[in-house]
Amino acid sequence: MANKLDSDPSITPPVTSEKSKKPKRNRRKERNKQKNKDILGQKIVPSLQKIAAVRHRPRFWLIFGIGLGASTSAIALGYGIYQIETSITESVEDVLVYERPETLTIEGADGEILEQVGPVSHEKLKIWQISDAVQQAFIASEDSRFENHRGVDVQGVIRAALSNFQAGEVVEGGSTITQQLARIVFLNQERSFTRKFKEMRLAQKIENNFSKEEILERYLNLVYLGSGAYGIADAAWVYFSKPIEDLTLSEAATLAGIVPAPSLYSPLENKEAAIKQRDLVLKRMAKEELISQSQLKNAIAAPLTLNPSQPKRFARKAPYFTDYIQQQLPKYVSEEVLKTGGITVETTLNTQWQAAAEDAIDKAIQYGRWQGYKQASLTAIDPRNGQIKVMVGGNDYDNNQYNRVTQAQRQPGSTFKAFVYATAIAAGFSPYRTFTDAPYIVDGYRPENYGDTYSGGQVSLRQAIASSLNVVAVQTLVKVGWNPIINIAQRMGIQSELKPTYSLALGAWEVNLLELTNAYATLANEGVYQEAHGISRILDRHGNVLYQAQPETLQAIDANTTNIMTWMLRGVVTSGTGTPARLGRRPVAGKTGTSDQARDLWFVGYIPQLAAGVWLGNDNNKPTWGASTTAAKVWGEFMQEATKEMDIESFPDLPRLDGRKGSIKAEPLKPKKAYYQRVAPPEPAQPEARATRRRRYVRGPSTTAQTSAPPRQRTVRRSVSRSPVPSTTAAAPQPAPKPVPAPAHSSTSEVTNVAPPAPPAARKTD
Repeated sequence: MANKLDSDPSITPPVTSEKSKKPKRNRRKERNKQKNKDILGQKIVPSLQKIAAVRHRPRFWLIFGIGLGASTSAIALGYGIYQIETSITESVEDVLVYERPETLTIEGADGEILEQVGPVSHEKLKIWQISDAVQQAFIASEDSRFENHRGVDVQGVIRAALSNFQAGEVVEGGSTITQQLARIVFLNQERSFTRKFKEMRLAQKIENNFSKEEILERYLNLVYLGSGAYGIADAAWVYFSKPIEDLTLSEAATLAGIVPAPSLYSPLENKEAAIKQRDLVLKRMAKEELISQSQLKNAIAAPLTLNPSQPKRFARKAPYFTDYIQQQLPKYVSEEVLKTGGITVETTLNTQWQAAAEDAIDKAIQYGRWQGYKQASLTAIDPRNGQIKVMVGGNDYDNNQYNRVTQAQRQPGSTFKAFVYATAIAAGFSPYRTFTDAPYIVDGYRPENYGDTYSGGQVSLRQAIASSLNVVAVQTLVKVGWNPIINIAQRMGIQSELKPTYSLALGAWEVNLLELTNAYATLANEGVYQEAHGISRILDRHGNVLYQAQPETLQAIDANTTNIMTWMLRGVVTSGTGTPARLGRRPVAGKTGTSDQARDLWFVGYIPQLAAGVWLGNDNNKPTWGASTTAAKVWGEFMQEATKEMDIESFPDLPRLDGRKGSIKAEPLKPKKAYYQRVAPPEPAQPEARATRRRRYVRGPSTTAQTSAPPRQRTVRRSVSRSPVPSTTAAAPQPAPKPVPAPAHSSTSEVTNVAPPAPPAARKTD
């Protein structure tokens, strides 16, 4: 069917435009756009035109600048507060335990302060120990509204500003006592607004965490009051030599007046300025009605009488020992920890025994005036735990800090024989085993007994150590071997170098007094070695333990050997060279020792509870004409005082000797040539000389003098060539020398009747 329009030309078709062809959404956008143009033309454009007109006026920029500045300042202030808040500590607990940097306190075993290092308050008081007058003087001077504010006193700041303005100088500070405490503990003396804001914020935190009494107590114990005084107790001593409770009102006000400028108002530096400050504090106290007008008048009229003393923190006790402790500290705590300050070192020193030892050393120096030595030292160790109880390194610390206990390396002489015989006993030797007491030469080395005298007979090890016979000690070394001796000595506590030589038996290699005494303490402790130490604990400012002494133990030698050695060394004291060391009924074991030409005089001994050693001599190694019995006497004088309150304890019983086997193996030496020299009877004295001596020294018949002497072996002189002595009387003819038979146990490879001269060894005397 054909379209109607096509068939009827009279009908005109509708006209369709491009706009009518767009979708409705596009048409809506165009209408909104047109509407916005209308609004812009009618409202916004006129407004912009008005702003453009206003911006040329000054008032516009003034208002704009103020608004912008206020917002910028607010942002800056907020940022500054944020920076301050994040830069200060969150916790203020350090207020109660604070100590200044690099401060160190060394205490004795009983808590007594031996030494303090750095700006530390020597004496710390509780608030109830501080008189009201002292408290009120500091409050009136530094913070009159202390009880009313919460760390920051706005009224005080304004009042101080007005006072300073009227005076034309700084006469009053605006910081509260709490702020000053915050500055001492957490800040420094920098003058800046930032530091001041930090101080105020910390003061608020302190007030929120502690009571007023706690704050005032810490402040009065920490505040610096000039002339090296930290805290009011130290200041009372420095200026007036008084305890805090004895201060007068005038003296209390004097101390309070020092705070604003310690270097300026110290009465030792500027007495007139100190009096002026004192009077100002007194007037403030009267204004606050803390004192009456009559008290004010009397206190101002009182003269300022000073009685200065050195700060107590400068006083030292046992200086050689405290120096030793400071040298040991880096082994246990880092340098950074030491620099933080507030470190407390608890030591092992017995302060009462130390005083007794110092007195004994003073007496020893007096003895030295007649015996040719000028120095002495003494140390004592608890053998059960290795704790150093006494250390006196000399008697002239102010002039010479050289510690003769730990630093002086000296020949121990016959004290070293204890290790020779201990090794022999440990190797299975009997203390009754005998050796020949006769001149003995081994590979050219010739030891000498004291006085060059010999019995020519057989002596046991026990008798040899009691009489300190050098030739027997060397023979024992040859029989045992030097390697076992060195090993035993080092295990027992000798740390210095020891070399395998024949002279080792006589103490030719140098040791110090501390290690020698420590080794003897091993004998007292039944062979258990405890390393000598002087530090018990190290604490930080909070009381936390940084180090706790836990010395390792070592069974250096078997107990049976040490008990036999103790029995042998007791003979030295009861009937040998160490008799001056006797302590009444108390059992004592020990050994004397003297080096070449009496350069070193020793005694090292022990009881079950304490081992001690004494050395006498000269720093320049100059010979003396003293004897080791003097060292034993000094040892006895010290021990008499140290053991006054000590129970008497017995040494362990002597173990069974029959069938005893050694705990170590001997390593006998094989010298190339070893022999004895013959001995001869003493030269008969001339009758005239004998009669003269009898008349001079002996009263009564000669038979009485002869029978009164205790029976002992006759001593004979070694037959050696000596320079002839001129005499008017011809010498009596001597019988032909007889050979000295070698003992069955001798390890010598050759024994001859006539010995060629041998180079003399260093004379070891006792």
